Amino acid sequence: MKSARQMAILDIINRLQIGTQEELAAALQAEGFRTTQATVSRDIRELGLRKVAVARGGWRYAPPEEVRSELTDRFIRILSDSLVSAASSGALVVVKTLSGSAGAACQALDSLGWPEVLGTLAGDNTILLVARSAEDGLQLVERLHGMMHV
Repeated sequence: MKSARQMAILDIINRLQIGTQEELAAALQAEGFRTTQATVSRDIRELGLRKVAVARGGWRYAPPEEVRSELTDRFIRILSDSLVSAASSGALVVVKTLSGSAGAACQALDSLGWPEVLGTLAGDNTILLVARSAEDGLQLVERLHGMMHV
């Protein structure tokens, strides 16, 4: 019963804009599931659902993979909007950003989880990115140049 209900929840949130537990409970009841708000709350937590903003305003529940995708897109926008330049010296890559945005850009870089990156360190407008090798450093510079707004 629980797994069928949770599968139904995933189906419902993929088809409909559901923004509250009450709306979700009503949609489940419309599909023949008898449920309580406490059960819906527990299912939301177990499924890892999160609320995401809707373009027209408001919020809706989304599965974890959609939330991660949305965050990745947002981090890429932050990074590309703040990049000024990138250059490497072996495995060390120096990334220049707009003044005051290195911290956010560095967090965005870290969140992307690029395997070539050993670590990052941010100042005010500069990020030091340590690559696994000199070759990785060159590839990272190329990737960063491709992300910059021209």
